[in-house]
Amino acid sequence: MLTPLEYQEKQQKEERIAGEQTPPKNRRSVKPQGVTLGVVLTCAQGVTLGVVLTCAVAAIAVWLHSLPTIGIFSALILAIVFGMVVRNTVGLPVAAQAGVSFCLKKVLRLAIILMGLQLSFVQVAQVGGRGFGVVAATLATTFLFTTWLGRKMGVDRKLTQLIAAGSSICGASAVIATNVVTEGNDEDVAYGVACVTVFGSLSMFLYPLLPHLLHLSPVAFGLWAGASIHEVAQVIAAAFQDGQASGQFATISKLTRVMLLAPMVLTLGILTARGKANGGKLDITKVPIPWFVLGFVAMIGFNTLNILPTHVKAMVITANQFLLAVSLAAMGLETSIAKLKQKGLKPLVLGAGAWLFISAFSFCLVRLLY
Repeated sequence: MLTPLEYQEKQQKEERIAGEQTPPKNRRSVKPQGVTLGVVLTCAQGVTLGVVLTCAVAAIAVWLHSLPTIGIFSALILAIVFGMVVRNTVGLPVAAQAGVSFCLKKVLRLAIILMGLQLSFVQVAQVGGRGFGVVAATLATTFLFTTWLGRKMGVDRKLTQLIAAGSSICGASAVIATNVVTEGNDEDVAYGVACVTVFGSLSMFLYPLLPHLLHLSPVAFGLWAGASIHEVAQVIAAAFQDGQASGQFATISKLTRVMLLAPMVLTLGILTARGKANGGKLDITKVPIPWFVLGFVAMIGFNTLNILPTHVKAMVITANQFLLAVSLAAMGLETSIAKLKQKGLKPLVLGAGAWLFISAFSFCLVRLLY
């Protein structure tokens, strides 16, 4: 998205090039001009149109989430799906692209920062040392396994990292946060979100059938669900079917896992910069530091102090869910299904492998320690 000044400079450059190609006797000098009110208004109208369109898609997704049957899917998933439907049927107006891009970049960063209000460092203490060990080991091992498997299968590196992040950390939110450092295209992000949606939804339906069959206590089942199911909403839907104790411990375990989003993204940023150095000395100034992730951590610390009134915090969290839906709606509006098809089924198979691995690995750790 071009700022008004960049837009004006682009116009002046085009005029200079046209002037250089004109015969000398017909050539007119081009005088630099400032940013005109017309340019500012044109840019503002484009941003406004895109923002309104994206918010409308997100609002419809939130409404669909409130319906009995469709409501099993989170508003985030519905937002990206509905956005893709709009993009690939009606189409995205050129004038709206600037506003959609604004929602995808700026609104997304704000939403991830505000996600910190859902977490506190006290929750880590509630999970306990063993529980935190299960969550952290499962996250790190799943990410490494998925990255290795993607390389063996020949899946694009950026798409592999997005699927690995979504599967190992917290679903769609992790995919879009990680893309800040991996810099994949919109279709990569959409494919990553699709993978965590499909296999996280399978877990949501299958896990409630297993605690008695596998002889898991409420705490053990809650930890297993929190450490392995992709989305927070999917964890809650699955774990509370085994009772209040399972649901509460699963939620705390999952939020602890979400907290690890910050160190994972920062680490990935360093590894990405090291890869670009091609074996040379790493220039720390060129490491892509996602500052909004540091804001996410700061917000967790602020929430731990318990200063914000409960009703205010609840309002902010509700509003932030809409901001996240807006971000995913923008992603859907920029995603081409034709380009998704070009990527084939290998990434989907990779997502299945990551899902099976995280489910089996975390289960083994839970049975070993609980």
